[in-house]
Amino acid sequence: MQRLYTDYIHQRFFMSSLKAFRSSFLDFIADPFYVSELESVRYIPDGLLVLEDGKIKEIGTYDSLQHKYKEISITAYPGMLIMPGFIDTHVHFPQLEMIASYGEQLLTWLNKYTFPTEGKFKDKTYAQKVAAIFLDELLKNGTTTALVFATVHPESVDAFFEEANRRHLRTIAGKVMMDRNAPDFLTDTAETSYQETKALIQKWHKKDRLLYAVTPRFAITSTNEQLQIAGRLLQEFPDVYLHTHISENVDEVAFVKQLFPESQGYLDVYDRAGLVGDRSVFAHGVHLTDAEFHRLSQANAAIAFCPTSNLFLGSGLFRIETAKSKDYPVKVGLGTDVGGGTSVSLLQTANEAYKIAQLRQQKLSPFQTLFLATLGGAKALNLEAKIGNFNPGKEADFVVLDPRATPLMAFRNSDATPTSLEELAERIFTLVIMGDDRAIHATYIMGGLVMGNG
Repeated sequence: MQRLYTDYIHQRFFMSSLKAFRSSFLDFIADPFYVSELESVRYIPDGLLVLEDGKIKEIGTYDSLQHKYKEISITAYPGMLIMPGFIDTHVHFPQLEMIASYGEQLLTWLNKYTFPTEGKFKDKTYAQKVAAIFLDELLKNGTTTALVFATVHPESVDAFFEEANRRHLRTIAGKVMMDRNAPDFLTDTAETSYQETKALIQKWHKKDRLLYAVTPRFAITSTNEQLQIAGRLLQEFPDVYLHTHISENVDEVAFVKQLFPESQGYLDVYDRAGLVGDRSVFAHGVHLTDAEFHRLSQANAAIAFCPTSNLFLGSGLFRIETAKSKDYPVKVGLGTDVGGGTSVSLLQTANEAYKIAQLRQQKLSPFQTLFLATLGGAKALNLEAKIGNFNPGKEADFVVLDPRATPLMAFRNSDATPTSLEELAERIFTLVIMGDDRAIHATYIMGGLVMGNG
């Protein structure tokens, strides 16, 4: 009798650590750029997602799983669609307050708007205020992981990571490294950037869910000595990231050629410093050559595709079809790139990605765009073992989407649950094109509701 009672208590305790959610579910188990939708898309019209201690325990149809978990309460989201949390592979948290700054292309825009704004972030209290607003905006828009630029000030990194850790977020960030071609109040030196970055790595990298990125702004604002220092940091800490910009603007590319005449192109500047590897994320890549795409593929490096920024600053149209070539594939995620980007919403970012592909006479399917925002982003950040889909063992960051969030969306979408991939494709395409923060019904971090309605 005692053994039976003990087993009963154990079972009740075990079950009490579980959570379950019932809704329609969509995630990706492979890359829809390379295999069919039947092979890459997992769609469960009436499913059950079971969590244990903030991680995915099991996912399947409601009918097949309900009997196993009848002892626990189930949170139901009828008429909604649950997806893994969105992943932003390039964004600047200090630039949130200068979003929608008028009239300039990249280099003038940096000097006129960006650098004066970033000068404020030596004040940690101010940086913390902006970091809190920024992270809450991400969560409001369903973004649960981001690769983030801070400023040159270590205080900005501390402020960001403190706020991210308070929210239990899986984030990556780093102190900007700039030792030339920027105002004196924003520059460091090769040596101080090394010492400050090293101290920040030791303080924050792998603390809870936080990760660090060595972050030279771009080749224009770093001497060769500083880029070599960045490479030295990657050697000393091989599991940190490299995060920078590349080939965003034609004038930028020309300036890099002047500054580094010995290099065989923009990417080669970074390559010579040991910055091109499988944990390197290069934002933009609008004007990369075919040879540079080949090299990125060879190195298993990633590109952050930033469509709203590329359009807003007049930078150009990213060659998504080249990046996702079957001959030399490159990892690609979506980046909002606020404040050059015009929205922190990855739905709106996917919207503009679709339009850029159209302008290049290409097509991005609804599934391909949402892959870039979820599992594609996780792969770009080498985090597919932890986030990106609903495979058991992964961290339970997810978003509840409302396809009928606005009167017009409700008019466009019936209240019937899609039962086929064709019906689902039409439904999610309307989410991509018409959706924004209003379509985010709820955001969950490690299985806990942090924004929206439970």
